[in-house]
Formats: sequence, C-alpha cells, structure tokens
Amino acid sequence: MPRPLSELPKAHLHLHFTGSMRHSTLVELAREHGLHLPDALEEDWPPRLRATDERGWFRFQRLYDIARSVLQRESDVYRLLREAAEDEAAEGSAWLEIQIDPSGYASRFGGLTSAMELMLDATRRAADHAGIGIAVVVAANRTRHPLDAKTLARLAAHYMDQGVIGFGLSNDERRGRARDFDGAFRLAKRAGLLAVPHGGELLGAASVAECVDVLDADRVGHGVRAAESPQLMERLAARGITCEVCPTSNVGLGVAERAEDVPLRRLFEAGVPIALGADDPLLFGARLLPQYELARQVYGFSDPELAELARQSIRASAAPETVRKKLLQGVDDWLASAD
Repeated sequence: MPRPLSELPKAHLHLHFTGSMRHSTLVELAREHGLHLPDALEEDWPPRLRATDERGWFRFQRLYDIARSVLQRESDVYRLLREAAEDEAAEGSAWLEIQIDPSGYASRFGGLTSAMELMLDATRRAADHAGIGIAVVVAANRTRHPLDAKTLARLAAHYMDQGVIGFGLSNDERRGRARDFDGAFRLAKRAGLLAVPHGGELLGAASVAECVDVLDADRVGHGVRAAESPQLMERLAARGITCEVCPTSNVGLGVAERAEDVPLRRLFEAGVPIALGADDPLLFGARLLPQYELARQVYGFSDPELAELARQSIRASAAPETVRKKLLQGVDDWLASAD
C-alpha cells in the first residue's frame, strides 16, 4: 500500500477565500437566502470552464460573483472559514495562507475595515477550531485601479500583527500589468509583507519575470508558464522563488489541455521550488489533496519527491519557525514510515 497522502504534513499557500467554500454550503446558503444558482453551480457542478479568451474569463468571473453573493451574514463568513479549516486539516494541511480581497465584501459588512476585521476574526476562530495555523494574504484585483491596490496594501500592513502575512495581486493578467501595481507592492514590502502576485497563468514567462523583476515577488501564484523559459526557471531556482502550482485549476481554465500538460515535473526538475495549491475548489471541484494525488499518479512523483514537494511548501510559507520545524519533522516521519 502506498503511504497515505492525507497523512503527509503540508502547507497550502494558494487558496482564495470565496473559492474555498464547500459546494454543499454554496447550495444551502443560496436556498436560505432565496438566491437562484445557475445550472453550472448546481446540477452541472463543477462548471465547464475555459478562460483563455475574454468570453470565457467573463463567465468564470460571473460564476465567482454569484458564489460571493451567498455570503450575506457574518455567520456565513464564519461558517466558510470554519469548514475550509476542517477540510485542510483532513487533508494533512497544517498551515494555510488564504487570499482575501475585503473590498469585495465591504458594502455588505460595514466598509473595508469592518470586512477585514470580520474575516480576520473568523480566520482566528477557524484555526483554533481545526487545530491548524491560518494566515491571511490580502490580494488586490488587477482589473481595478492601482490606487485601490495601494489602499489594500496599507490595510494589509495595518493588520500585520493580526494575521496578515502577505500582499497579492489576482484576476486576469491580460487586463492589468504587474508593473502598474509596483507602488502598492513597494508599500507592502516596506512594511515587511511577503509579495505573492499571480503571474504566468494566462500570460507567458514574461509575466512571471515582471512579477519577479518589478514587484520583487517572494512567490508567484501559478507561475507555470515559467517552464517556457529555461533561463527564467534557472533564475527562479537560484533565487528560491516558489511557484504556487495549481494543476486542476490550470486545466479548468484552459491553461493546459490535460493534467498531463501542466509542466509540474519540468519545473521541479529545474529546481524551481513548488507549493501545490487548489486555487478555487468551489469552481474547479478539487481541493489540495487531489493535487498531490495528481503528482503521484499523473506526473510520476515518488514518495521521496512528494515529501520534497511538501517540504518546499512548508519552507515557502510564513509559518513561525517552530511550526516549520514541527511540520518538516512530520514529513521526515511520514517518509520513514513503512510502505
């Protein structure tokens, strides 16, 4: 019998707040609030997505916005994070860094600051409930004005002592260049936050390079298109810049035709640090554990290689040193266990 991957200690560094919702919770909350869900979010779930063209991304974003609309009460926010933490713990993820854009909820929960504080409190309670560590990445939206990103960077810096550890940049790369947001990232880096922008998903290796060169990225969300440039992979490996690779998401959005086409093995063998992530399980139908199962079954990773993937996720995290040491020891213990 192969070693159980659910028992392999790991860190989850690429999970979005709304997209972490259980599908059953989405359906239940929609009914409670009298909201209609399209077939793609109910009978035909998970939806068939392909966001490599503008129409496809619009559909993806529309479904995401519908999912966001079911979170109408503070208790809904607490429930989402509590259940997400339970799911992480069940999959062996002992440290989670969840990406939040509070501006998407500001009008519903009393403003930007109130929404941020609600999410942080819910995060703390969820972590205590599930017995795992959870930190927050505040993520700006690249389809909005860079001044909005600066506001979020300042907000993130203000709450560093309450669980915020990083500043990110998400949404469609084709509609907002990384360099447009350099001011916000300078503010974040100056405050001591990790820079974790998305790049190299819908655009190629140059998008990853821009995140590294202009935004001084510590990690890159997705980053799979870096595999198109051996020179860039060499730079990422030399600088220890982790790519948060989300195979199921890449296939779901059409970045790769099949799971086999995601260049996970190529990046790994080039020495690029990797942290497997689930991105938005609500829309792609798979959480973190299936990403490790893909690594084993599709990409042919041996147990020592899977253990190294887990170690890389832990090392790239913002977990306290004591937590990292404990998790790394757990990885060694998992590998030392009998097959």
